[in-house]
Amino acid sequence: MSRLMHVSSGPYAPPVAARELTVASADGSRLHVEVHGPDAAPAVVLAHGWSCSTAFWAAQIRDLSVDHRVIAYDQRGHGRSPAAVAHSTDALADDLEAVLEETLAPGEKAVIAGHSMGGMTVFAAAGRARFREHAVAVLLCSTGSSRLVAESLVVPLRAGRTRTWLTRKVLGTRAPLGPVTPAARRILKYGTMGPGSAPHMVEACARIVHACPRTVRYAWSRVLDTLDLDGGVRELAVPTAVVVGTADRMTPPVHARALVAALPNCIGITELPGLGHMTPVEAPELVSTKVRELAATYVEFGPIDQVKEGA
Repeated sequence: MSRLMHVSSGPYAPPVAARELTVASADGSRLHVEVHGPDAAPAVVLAHGWSCSTAFWAAQIRDLSVDHRVIAYDQRGHGRSPAAVAHSTDALADDLEAVLEETLAPGEKAVIAGHSMGGMTVFAAAGRARFREHAVAVLLCSTGSSRLVAESLVVPLRAGRTRTWLTRKVLGTRAPLGPVTPAARRILKYGTMGPGSAPHMVEACARIVHACPRTVRYAWSRVLDTLDLDGGVRELAVPTAVVVGTADRMTPPVHARALVAALPNCIGITELPGLGHMTPVEAPELVSTKVRELAATYVEFGPIDQVKEGA
């Protein structure tokens, strides 16, 4: 099996971080964190999704780090963050709070972008004091807050008990994904990307997803199966933009539209025709532009001495 955790060339090859650090979460779990770009710049925090890693944000990091301080971290058990004992939405919120505390100065504001489970992390943390201290605006990409298995379109059957049961079996499999083969690419593309996704996009996503340990993938599938963060959506008071692909099988547009209806301060939804679940990879320029617009509108950046020393 290939051990390559990401592609090594092209637009989705992860750039070298200006700094790397390890952050301890509330339960002692260790999180790998990367900081890109100049310290004297507005802050952006990126939270990736299930079975992914910081490499998933390579295109956004490369674009935004020219004039933003981009903070990306590996969710517990993913990428270079070691496996943890606890797998829960509370743990996701703890981890995000720990990253914010370690990388931002007291009161410093940042745009937070979450994809899939990263968006769910935002919902879980929305009522937390440290999140409210630091989050000035949010971008939600391809995510939902509940009924993930019931609404999934990965299994091409009519909605109902049979589809839900089969979807639970597919998404919650303990089986290893194996090497990145042509068949594996086709399967991943069907489940997570739009039909028009370019081969280099599929390859980038396949390398990242196949690198996730199967025990971690399974543990988080159990959390996502019973997810109910609708209350967190209602607590997310900062300006929030939503992006979804119309061909998203994992978190189809029904979720995005429900978020728009429930968010206290939704500033718009962008539906991308024909795109799938991996919107930051499938539409890299658009996602980067959305983050940049939020930072330009809502982040009031102060002098460099406001930046947390050593962040």
